[in-house]
Amino acid sequence: MDKELTSSIDSVRSAVKEELTHYLAEQRDYLTSIASELIPVCDALEDYLLEGGKRLRPLFAYAGFMAAGATPTRTDIRAMASLELLQACALIHDDLMDGSDTRRGKPAIHRHFESLHRQGSMAGVPEQFGAAAAVLLGDLALVWSDHMLHNAGLSHESLLAALLIHDEMRIELMAGQYLDVREAGEKEFSVARSLRIARYKSGKYTIERPLHLGAVIASPAQSEHGQLLNVLSAYGLPLGEAFQLRDDLLGIFGNPDVTGKPAGDDLREGKRTVLMAMTLEKASAPARRELQRDLGNPTLTVQRIEELRTIITETGAVAEVEKLIDGLATESKIAAQSSAIAADAQPFLLALADSAIRRSH
Repeated sequence: MDKELTSSIDSVRSAVKEELTHYLAEQRDYLTSIASELIPVCDALEDYLLEGGKRLRPLFAYAGFMAAGATPTRTDIRAMASLELLQACALIHDDLMDGSDTRRGKPAIHRHFESLHRQGSMAGVPEQFGAAAAVLLGDLALVWSDHMLHNAGLSHESLLAALLIHDEMRIELMAGQYLDVREAGEKEFSVARSLRIARYKSGKYTIERPLHLGAVIASPAQSEHGQLLNVLSAYGLPLGEAFQLRDDLLGIFGNPDVTGKPAGDDLREGKRTVLMAMTLEKASAPARRELQRDLGNPTLTVQRIEELRTIITETGAVAEVEKLIDGLATESKIAAQSSAIAADAQPFLLALADSAIRRSH
């Protein structure tokens, strides 16, 4: 990637972190004035939001703003930074629903609060306390995402236009999350259903809707005259699906030192991804029986994970998913070069596309 573009992306990430740091400090003051027992809540959410994270959603909102031919101010970036709080809500709840132990190499929020319960020799069941805390912290992050957007300082017109997108994005995210949970109860795997979940659970709220949010903050009239939004969808939807497909591959083949998740964690959780649906479609009957027997087994050893990886690769499903990612990336990059998008924004969009797809975590 061009050094200038890399520097520009890094500067946006830094600006987003600065706004989050300021906002969380204000919320710490408020929460701790209620009760000192809320200090661990502040600590956990600050650590979760400020230590790590790729800031992809604010970056795509920034790109959407640029696509409308404008340059974001600090106020605009503050509004975009609120998307990190929505992301925190989704991840905290997702880890709880999946029973994940870690996130970014650290204990998942529900596990963290289980540990606090044990360390404090509190009455009751640590697991129940951890689960309840994770539900509440995820909800708090969701409320904060609204609060930060409302209080960013946007003009009345920009805020109203942004709220329309923001509402749709959250509804789509919750719909996708439910479909993901329900998929675990289906008797048969389905590539079509898994692709739909990838679109709504991840793709739309990671890329398409943040692009729209940035565009309408820059130019509220875009919400009524949708040419730019349509072009941004043509760029964002295939890229969002490619992003999730890359995530599926990393969930099984990623290096835990880089991903911050145990090796092959998606196999232990039995996730119904596009990759696994394709694998089971292509696998021989004996291989399919092996996979179906072991998928969702939380006690899988590293050695067994490696054996299952070999089976998955030998079906040709990994190569098929890589081919699908490449095709979606090409479709996205063609849309990024539309004349409806401001010329200055096009290199930024292309760089973000590479960043989203060619990642290792």
